[in-house]
Amino acid sequence: MEKISTSEAQEMPHYWRNSLLHIEQALKQVKRGQVRSLAVSAGGREIAVVEYGEKQPYNRLANYNSACGAGDTRYYKDKTINNRPVILIIGGIHGGELEGVAAVLNLIHALETGTDLRGKQLIDADRVLEQFRLLLIPCMNPDGRARVPVESVLGMTMEELRYFVQGAWQDGSLCGWPDCKAIHPILEHAGHLGGYFNDNGINMMHDQFFMPWAEETKALLKLADEEAVDVSVQLHGGTNVVNQILNTAYIPLSVKRKQLEFCEQLKKVSDERGLRYLVNELNERDGEAGCPPSFNLASAMHHVSGGMSMVYETNMGLDAPGECYGYEEIMDSHMTLFEQLFLFNYSIE
Repeated sequence: MEKISTSEAQEMPHYWRNSLLHIEQALKQVKRGQVRSLAVSAGGREIAVVEYGEKQPYNRLANYNSACGAGDTRYYKDKTINNRPVILIIGGIHGGELEGVAAVLNLIHALETGTDLRGKQLIDADRVLEQFRLLLIPCMNPDGRARVPVESVLGMTMEELRYFVQGAWQDGSLCGWPDCKAIHPILEHAGHLGGYFNDNGINMMHDQFFMPWAEETKALLKLADEEAVDVSVQLHGGTNVVNQILNTAYIPLSVKRKQLEFCEQLKKVSDERGLRYLVNELNERDGEAGCPPSFNLASAMHHVSGGMSMVYETNMGLDAPGECYGYEEIMDSHMTLFEQLFLFNYSIE
């Protein structure tokens, strides 16, 4: 597959909708689900979640950690009562990573009308809505999204992306990655606050999860716990990487193996469709040498809900080294991800 040119990357199609206004407009069109406010951001912006399907009863007697201590997770979630899987999909954890926001809005359109905003059908919306409880968050970090004044990063240079997404220090130098995580919260040290952060300078991926600083983080973890989420997927941009699901640290080996099984399934289907996807090798042991891996938001989501918790990193189509995807492949990849989530969890065929 040939690398696209910068000029091609800048021709933004009609289905690439990801602004806060686009989200507001899309939520007004929801008829088959329900829209509710999940939280209010540090900057006073509403964070909406779209719910499809009835909330599932679990006859809960303990939280997930205590149920594990008792040796039986049914004390937390008794799936024999109702076996409808609960799937949580989250866009815009980092407000400058626009691909996931656009993908969630396309998924909502597909569930409402049968096709995404391109007119493509990859899922049977009726069957999905019959068999799943879906929780869709178009943008978890509206503060960061409001701070990024573009609707596309395709064709941007790496330096431009770093400025918009990670920001700049007080001396004007770019925060970059991973140095933008070296000081947290970053607010008082930033000359320009990038889209990674809420208005208090907190990157939700690396909040203090046992005592969260951000109300947004608290609300997301509470949602995962109350809903006993079976699968959560955070949609992130990964510069010019090959699309991939990152390994989640500090989770049981059985869950890691299940995640690998899903990744291999996604790889097979992606190959058949001419979509680029990378399967990461299974990491059976965390932190045996060197700096331990981060216990990040994906790890925390598992430990409150017991579910498979994943971070999906997509190519961003930058004018930078590495492979460069166009709008169509980025959207096809996300819609294939959603389709395979439904097929894998657990009975849509």
